[in-house]
Amino acid sequence: MSDKISIVININNKNVKLNIEPRLLLVDLLRNSLELKGTHIGCDTSQCGSCMVLMNEKCVKSCSILAIQCDKKSIKTIESIGKENNLSNVQKAFKENHGLQCGFCTPGFIMTAIECKKNNISTEKEIRDFLDGNFCRCTGYQNIVKSISYFLKMS
Repeated sequence: MSDKISIVININNKNVKLNIEPRLLLVDLLRNSLELKGTHIGCDTSQCGSCMVLMNEKCVKSCSILAIQCDKKSIKTIESIGKENNLSNVQKAFKENHGLQCGFCTPGFIMTAIECKKNNISTEKEIRDFLDGNFCRCTGYQNIVKSISYFLKMS
């Protein structure tokens, strides 16, 4: 068994000091250690995007990042985006445009939509290109793209 390493991560705007094993994946830290279950494990091979989080405002697949790589970094999960009775604009856009079905992949798409907005993505082609690496097994992506497009136009 390896020695534990001390790290500090800002998770959802709160500094958290942790003692972790060097081989611990970020997704496992979030889900198992911190009980942030909104970050999903879909494929376990860094293919689907269900585990997407924002690391220093950039989308990363948390199943492909070691938690130790997040030392002194900012991580935002879906839990930081809005609340049930106070949805964020991106959540409202997905709700109003039927951008989800089963909802399993939705957290990853929402995190990606947030980065789309930061990168001034605007056309349908740019949105679809930016979504490469996010899989939805329920939809044809049309309403996901429509939701993101709607969100990008919101102020």
